[in-house]
Amino acid sequence: MKYNNNKVENLKIAYIGGGSRGWAWGLMSDLASCDDISGDVYLYDIDYEAAQNNEIIGNYYKDCKDAKSIWNYHAVETIGEALTGADFVIISILPGTFEEMESDVHTPEKYGIYQSVGDTTGPGGIIRAMRTIPMYEEIAVAIKKYSPEAWVINYTNPMTLCVKTLYRVFPEIKAFGCCHEVFGTQKVLMQALNDICGIKVEDRTEIKVNPVSVNHFTWLTKAQYKNIDLFPVYAEFAKKYADNGYGEPVDNNWMNASFRCNERVKLDLFNKYGYIAAAGDRHLAEFCEGKWYMSSPEAVGNWGFGLTSVKWRKLDMEARLKRSERLRNKEEEVKLQCTGEEGVRQIRAILGLDSFVTNVNIPNRGQIPNLPLGAVVETNAVFQDGSVTPVMAGEVPANIYPLVARVCAEQEAVSKAIADRDVDAIFQAFANDPLVTCNYDEAKELFKEMVLNTKEYLTSYDLSVLS
Repeated sequence: MKYNNNKVENLKIAYIGGGSRGWAWGLMSDLASCDDISGDVYLYDIDYEAAQNNEIIGNYYKDCKDAKSIWNYHAVETIGEALTGADFVIISILPGTFEEMESDVHTPEKYGIYQSVGDTTGPGGIIRAMRTIPMYEEIAVAIKKYSPEAWVINYTNPMTLCVKTLYRVFPEIKAFGCCHEVFGTQKVLMQALNDICGIKVEDRTEIKVNPVSVNHFTWLTKAQYKNIDLFPVYAEFAKKYADNGYGEPVDNNWMNASFRCNERVKLDLFNKYGYIAAAGDRHLAEFCEGKWYMSSPEAVGNWGFGLTSVKWRKLDMEARLKRSERLRNKEEEVKLQCTGEEGVRQIRAILGLDSFVTNVNIPNRGQIPNLPLGAVVETNAVFQDGSVTPVMAGEVPANIYPLVARVCAEQEAVSKAIADRDVDAIFQAFANDPLVTCNYDEAKELFKEMVLNTKEYLTSYDLSVLS
């Protein structure tokens, strides 16, 4: 790369999972919308044809009338080609297929265990981690070999365990994980400020927050708009909408629910604990005791969010595959649309073209003093001039510490057990998860069934211990 008149040219970005039919298109739009960086994006995917399709689609963005920069896209067959000489690496992969995900999410339903996402925690999140962590070990080795100085941005779930693995395998790596959950909570705080105080805020970044916890179970210990402390405002808002939530009711029919919620879980957690839960309701509910919010599909509907079925995801993928074909064949125009993600801005800030504060997932170096050092935590960090510096967020408050510490301890245990390929230790974490509400023997049967359903991706484990 080279600097030229406050612009950076000839950047090389490696995209691992570059056949994506979603995240990749968003990145293409965000890059083309940026006028001070340009270069090449190398797309690597185990589905090479999907990467080739995205090469064609990505290069169409050069012809958008509103494009502010030129990016050249290249599909490559090996991870080494993508990574060699890369300045930045983006990782966004699906570990396995929707068939494995279907087992992750729906097999526990035989035992009355329901999951609204199933990719971060709970039985589904742990089995998904068993597939994902070995893949991330290989990716970390490849980054160390081909692009050890690159900055690495992770979007894959389970976020915490993916980032943890990158640092475990390659301690000198410059990696961080990005999640937009806090952004949604800033928007809820904008709604609260308007609803309670009649103050309209146009941009969520005007809401200043202090996130403290772990990904998808993040909590805010401070929230402010200019000189207004938003905690009293939110308290009134949470009390006002406690019974029915804020916004339109959510139909829990699997065809309609998808990712929607009416924030009732978030508001309930505030009313219980006095701190602002800063993830989406679908994620927050999965970190709580299984009978709190997800004892049944009916209970989920009453709490105003949906169980995102894998059947819905499969239909959504069918629609995106059709769109990919239309885009590839120029039957649909590519358009510049703001995604609301901050990856490109983070790249620009690291390059010295911007400076800002946002939430990221990185190892704990003391930014949360009462969580274990080295555990991956979510706090704010300052992005500027070749650095990502965590903000000292302070301790997890006593009211919510038991909840957060339990989650963090489980993640640390799962990370070590999978690193050691210790199937018995993985099961112990599985059986102790608060969503696993069946008895111990049933948990063992469930674990065995779920593991065997995904055994094609677990060849590095000794599964004979399950017999």
